[in-house]
Amino acid sequence: MTHYLDTQVVVWLCEKKLDRLTPAAVAAIEASDLLVSPMVALELQYLYEIKKILQPPQVLLGQLEAQIGLHVCDHPFPSVVQSALLENWTRDPFDRVIVANARANRYSPLVTSDTRIRENYPRSIWP
Repeated sequence: MTHYLDTQVVVWLCEKKLDRLTPAAVAAIEASDLLVSPMVALELQYLYEIKKILQPPQVLLGQLEAQIGLHVCDHPFPSVVQSALLENWTRDPFDRVIVANARANRYSPLVTSDTRIRENYPRSIWP
């Protein structure tokens, strides 16, 4: 099975803050093929630019690819945008596209600590 990871989960994995992850999140990460939306890479770039994280997204995503087999999803962008048009519960472009990417790709589960995403995307994994 494939699971998507939200940006904050990627950051915690890179920072080795595994104690921030729930048992359900850890189980999903250990048992799945892992993807991130390309939007996660863009959000990581913004976090890098404002100095919230210390390394650029290429380094972080490369690190997780080597460690846990994480890949950036290559699902067709027009399909993701079609799904994003329906995500009207948020004005946050990152959350909107990250959720839409998981939904567009066979309604895949999304590992996320974000409460608002979990309230609006039933295939969220956290608690």
